[in-house]
Amino acid sequence: MIRRSFLAALAFAAALPVAAWAEAPLKVVATTGMIADAARQIGGDQVEVKGLMGPGVDPHAYRQTRSDIVAMTRADLILWHGLYLEAQMENFFHDLGRKRPVVAVAEGVDKSKLRAHDDYADKYDPHVWMSPAVWRDVVVEVQKALTDARPEAADAFAANTQAFLAEIDQLEAYGKQVLAEVPENNRVLVTAHDAFGYFGEEYGYEVLGIQGISTQSEAGLNRIGELVDTLVDQQLTAVFVESSVSDRSMRALIEGAAAKGHDVGIGGELYSDAMGEPGTYEGTYIGMLDHNISVIAGALGADVPERGMNGKLSAGS
Repeated sequence: MIRRSFLAALAFAAALPVAAWAEAPLKVVATTGMIADAARQIGGDQVEVKGLMGPGVDPHAYRQTRSDIVAMTRADLILWHGLYLEAQMENFFHDLGRKRPVVAVAEGVDKSKLRAHDDYADKYDPHVWMSPAVWRDVVVEVQKALTDARPEAADAFAANTQAFLAEIDQLEAYGKQVLAEVPENNRVLVTAHDAFGYFGEEYGYEVLGIQGISTQSEAGLNRIGELVDTLVDQQLTAVFVESSVSDRSMRALIEGAAAKGHDVGIGGELYSDAMGEPGTYEGTYIGMLDHNISVIAGALGADVPERGMNGKLSAGS
């Protein structure tokens, strides 16, 4: 009797790790902060998400580190953007996809919604997070990937997705409201690189970047000269720096305009390819876009709420 009880106890103890493993959070690795945020919003307590690219990191130039490789080889699911955003990592992801579930979530966006790439005829502008309407498609792709990885949590993922999409719809409506208050002749967005094309299409703004869609493209003197002339001719008074791109070229624009007797200032710092600090409102997708919309509208002449859509923006945003 004692022996049978002992063996039963051993069998029960041996089963515990299996049960615990079944209930353990899904280990997800995401490349960009925007994808990591979507995975957290949708996955809730069913997921443990590691984002590879933090604040100020340029995904166009990013290469996987040794610790990144270890994290990805141990993950249950790897989410990357695609559309040639992580250009330096594409071959790695294709190789890893033969051994692990690896999903390029932005590749699921309807091609009719994508902008052509200015450097590659067969590729698209990857900055789809700049349009809440297009980013909805990526959020749905993240939901599909999480559901495929953990089908038993499908209902929870679906409910969380609907709640997140409702927030994105609110963000889109806020953007249309405040950006429409900018005088029409001021609706020109001058930035370090062409990351705001989808933003411009959604809200009716002309977008002018010193560099092209990729930060790896060169900012030539001719391009800077053209933009200086545009600033002077259209009497534009604000340009915008980006958190993940050097402001050197933007300073050259300001100096060039000054040399022609026209004052131009920095309208603010925008989040282009990376979000704000983890744990902050700006470190979420909603907060990132709320910041950009509020800063752009305010700098170009609209009356915007002091702390943005939700009253959550950091003071001075």
